[in-house]
Amino acid sequence: MLNNYQTAEYFDEMMKDTEKPKPHYERFYQMLRQFSIDNLHEKNETAQLSFLRQGITFTVYNESVGTERTMPFDFVPIIIPSHNWKKIERGMKQRVQALNHFLEDVYGDQEIIKDGIIPRDLVEQNPYYYKEQSEGLNIPHNNHIFLAGIDLIRDENGEYRVLEDNLRNPSGMSYVFQNRYVMRQVYPELFGEHSIHTLEHQLSELHQALIAHVPENSKNPLHPCAVLLTPGSYNSAYYDHVFLAQQMGIELVEGRDLIVRDDVVYMKTIRGLKRVDIIYRRIDDDFLDPDAFDPRSVLGVRGLLKAYQKGNVSILNGIGNGVADDKAMYAFVPDMIRYYLNEDPIIPNVQTYFLRNPEHQDYVLNNLDKLVVKNVGASGGYDMLIGPHADEQEIEMFRKKIIEKPSQYIAQPTIKLSRAPAFQGGRFYPCHVDLRVFVMTGSKSHVLPGGLSRVALKEGSLVVNSSQGGGGKDTWVLHEGGNHHA
Repeated sequence: MLNNYQTAEYFDEMMKDTEKPKPHYERFYQMLRQFSIDNLHEKNETAQLSFLRQGITFTVYNESVGTERTMPFDFVPIIIPSHNWKKIERGMKQRVQALNHFLEDVYGDQEIIKDGIIPRDLVEQNPYYYKEQSEGLNIPHNNHIFLAGIDLIRDENGEYRVLEDNLRNPSGMSYVFQNRYVMRQVYPELFGEHSIHTLEHQLSELHQALIAHVPENSKNPLHPCAVLLTPGSYNSAYYDHVFLAQQMGIELVEGRDLIVRDDVVYMKTIRGLKRVDIIYRRIDDDFLDPDAFDPRSVLGVRGLLKAYQKGNVSILNGIGNGVADDKAMYAFVPDMIRYYLNEDPIIPNVQTYFLRNPEHQDYVLNNLDKLVVKNVGASGGYDMLIGPHADEQEIEMFRKKIIEKPSQYIAQPTIKLSRAPAFQGGRFYPCHVDLRVFVMTGSKSHVLPGGLSRVALKEGSLVVNSSQGGGGKDTWVLHEGGNHHA
C-alpha cells in the first residue's frame, strides 16, 4: 500500500524510507498491512459519517456566505514516543509560564520594557494591549492564561519548533476528543496493540483548572458557579463551545443570558437570578462589554468589566492576552524565557525576521520568493505570502505592503514541515502536519497528552487550517516502555 510512498527531502513522521517504518510505528504498520484498500476506504467513509452524525462541524465563511463542513479526518495517527512527549511537555509548560509572567509584567511594573528587552512601542502600539482595562488587577493565581494552544511543527531534521502561540481563545480541543472517539469506534483493532495515554480524565483536569480561578469576592468559593460565554451558533467554533460546556458540566450562555447588578454578574435562570463567579469566555475582548470596549457590541454584557476589576467575577482567558500572542511578539518569547525564568528555551522558535529592522527588511525584500510573510494581526492563514508558491504579481503586492507598513509583517524561512501519510480517495500520499498542544493552568499547569494534529490534505499544500481545507488526525502519546500493553 505504501509502495509508491515518497519520503523525499522531508522529515516523515512514520516512514524511515520508502520501505521501512520508524520503530514506534512498526506495530501500526504491520496491522495496516492486514487491511485491504477497499476495507480502508470503507472505514474512512464510516469515520467521516460519524463526524457528520454527531454534528461535528465548523463554519467556513466565503464571500460572506457561511457553509457548515465536517472536519476532514484522516485515520493514520501521529504517534509520539514518550521521550519526545516529555520534552514537548516541559517545553510547553516553560513557554506558557514565561508568557504569563510577561502579561503580569506589562499590565504591572513593565520591568521587561524598562530593562530594554522588549521595545516599548511594540507593546503600547499593539491593538490588543488593553492597559486601562487590565492594569494592576489582582487576579486568581496571577494567571492570565487558563488555556493556551501552542502550535508546533517539526523541521527537516525532525526538531520540534514553536510556530505560534494562541493565548486568547484557542479552539479545537473538542476535535482532539472526537478524533479519538471516532478512531476507537472505527479502528478498534489498532488500540489493542498499543499502550497510549488515555484522554479520559482530561476534561476534569480542564474543569479543575477552570474552577481554581475563584474571584476574591466570591460568596461561594467552594462551589463557584462557572459558565461558558459563547457568541452563539453562528460562530465557526460553536461546536467546540457546546462540547466543552457539556463535558465540564457548566452552563453555556450568551451575552443576553447574563446581567450585571451592583458590579456583580448574574445568570438569568427559570428560578430567578444566579450569581456567576467565573466566565470562560469565547468572545474577543472588543465585544465583552459595550460600556468598556466597542459600544456597538451586542454579544457582550454591560458592566462586565467593572465587575471584573472589582474582583467579583473572573474572566478566562484574561483580558488583553492578545499583546503576548501576536506574531511580532512571538519573536521575543525566547528572550522572555531567559529574562523571567533564567532558562534557555526547551523548544525553539522558527527563525523570524522583523521588517521594522532595516537589515532584516533588506534581506526579506531581496528574498521574497524564498520566505513566508505573515500579517502580525491576522490568523487562519489569511494575508500570508508563501514565497516559493507565489507568482510575480503576489510577490510585488507583498513588497508594496511591507514597504508601506513594515511593522505590520514578519517573515520566516519556508520550513520543510514534516509530513505523514494520509489515506484519502483510496490511496496513501504524504501530507504536511502540525500539532496544536493544549496547556491548561489553574493552581498548577497541565498539558493534554497529545493534542490536535492538523494535516494539509490538499496534496503539496502547506496550510493546515481547517478553514483552508486542512483536516485532523488522532495523536497518540505512547506510554514509557514502548508499544504494547504491559
